[in-house]
Amino acid sequence: MSSPSKKTVLYKLLKWRYRNISDKNFILILSILVGFTAGLISLLLKNITHLIQLVLESDIISWQTSFYFIIPVIGLLIVYVFTKYIIKKDVRSAIPLILHSLSKKDGIIKPIHGYLPLILAPLTVGFGGSVGLLGPAIGSASTLSSDISNLFKIKDKTRFLLIGCAAAGAISAVFKSPLAGLVFAVEVFSLDLTLASLLPLLFASVSSILTSYFFLGDEVLFRFDVVEKFDIYDTPFYIILGVGTAVASIYFTKMYFGILHFFDRFSKKIYKLLIGGLAIGIMLYFIPPLYGEGLGFINDLLHGDHLKAIGNTPFDDITSNIWIVIALLAGITVFKAVAMTATFAAGGSGGIFIPTMVMGSALGNVVSKVINNLGIGFQVSEANFTLLGMAGLIAGVLHAPLTSIFLIAEITSSYELFVPLMITTAISFIISKNRIEHNIYTRELAEQGHLITHDKDQTVLTLMNLEECIETNFIPVKPNYTLKQLLSEAVAKSNRNLFPVTDEADHLIGIVSLDDIRDIMFDITMYHKVKVETLMSPTTTAIIYENDNAKTVMQKFQDTGVWNLPVIKEGRYLGFISKSKLLTSYRRKLINFTR
Repeated sequence: MSSPSKKTVLYKLLKWRYRNISDKNFILILSILVGFTAGLISLLLKNITHLIQLVLESDIISWQTSFYFIIPVIGLLIVYVFTKYIIKKDVRSAIPLILHSLSKKDGIIKPIHGYLPLILAPLTVGFGGSVGLLGPAIGSASTLSSDISNLFKIKDKTRFLLIGCAAAGAISAVFKSPLAGLVFAVEVFSLDLTLASLLPLLFASVSSILTSYFFLGDEVLFRFDVVEKFDIYDTPFYIILGVGTAVASIYFTKMYFGILHFFDRFSKKIYKLLIGGLAIGIMLYFIPPLYGEGLGFINDLLHGDHLKAIGNTPFDDITSNIWIVIALLAGITVFKAVAMTATFAAGGSGGIFIPTMVMGSALGNVVSKVINNLGIGFQVSEANFTLLGMAGLIAGVLHAPLTSIFLIAEITSSYELFVPLMITTAISFIISKNRIEHNIYTRELAEQGHLITHDKDQTVLTLMNLEECIETNFIPVKPNYTLKQLLSEAVAKSNRNLFPVTDEADHLIGIVSLDDIRDIMFDITMYHKVKVETLMSPTTTAIIYENDNAKTVMQKFQDTGVWNLPVIKEGRYLGFISKSKLLTSYRRKLINFTR
């Protein structure tokens, strides 16, 4: 709880801000601050992870080189102990958590969920878990952005924008690619690309990348220059790669949800850890590049050293055969999704962005090697296809084609591959999007009807809070009430023209309206003869509090043509929502969202 002195200082600061800095300029200042903090968080995650890896690779653990496949299990066990006995909170995936907070929590993220990856992700990845650090970086930066917004009393729409700035900043800091960060925020978080949002996103990206340069100099994740230029005759192979990355994207997504569903069978987390850890250990024994994020694997492929990329395997004696190498790389393509999801299912913390790139790089390299060694007279650039494979998987798995195009263009500091990138990513995105409508980030939210999209109408419906539309000042009556009781106990005491009929357990069994009794309400001879159960109309359509959202409620009003619908919560009558109240709430939310 804040002390009075702190509250006074904050109040004076806010008062000074309102007097001296316009809202527009203050948003720009905050976007710079958010970008700077996003850069620091990204660097912090990276350095903690590298420190853990250095310790494990040192002489302190001399057996690491021969039994390193056991280390991920140790890391997962540490994460398990930490989450179960210290913080007593479950690990939540970062970006789905952010999207849920945007749609249902007004962009407010609980610190325990947002900052938890700062500890758990380095433990998972540092000990060899097959996941990435970008998702946790975005999650923690977005949480800090949410906290900053709350501190300065920022309205909801601006809070959404600043969370997008945090995502853009994290990607800019990790890849030194400001345009890709900006586009990612627009594509994944469904931000409007207007001048009002473009400038803060740019400011956040620039401040984040400057932070990265300040601490790391010109060090980059991938150092590669495009040497072999675009060749029109290679177009059929780009199309083939586009189809291949689309198929791999569908496989990646289905495998992700399939493995998680399989692990849901186990009620105890320790069982999930043991089974997932054992599976990861076996895969690492045969395919060492699955260990950790896999950024070194990508770099080795880009520089044409596939043997170094593959590492020491039980098949070292036969890797002189190029088709064995192709088979091993294909194995990485297939099993990266399995190892990544097993890490998540076993309790690990991390992201899917980097694993997607690793899988795509392996697939692109496999396709190029197959083309070059089939003896059909064609030679394509293996490095270029490695890059195109990464772009294709990002476009297909994350449904973010523009992000993938700009990311690869900025990684290579060249637009020479722009045409191949557009061909591959467009094909991958179209096929995967038609086959799987929602990506890994958005599927669960979409099924719940909570997903924010670029459709303003649907977004406003998603952001609406039905709780605010429920009216509870209706007087319930019982079915055995006489007309006299109905008039004296309800009609005379209410200014509403609807009266819910409930049983002893508060279950709604019907509705009486003034129109139903208008002809007899002044007929004294009917007061004791007619009962409510003969006057009420059955309820054919109701709003289920736990299941319905603004979109489904609006559809129910349209289908029934009524003006009021009852609300049922946990099987009991709660109140009514009127069409006028819903439309008023919609209009208010639309004004707040668009201005």
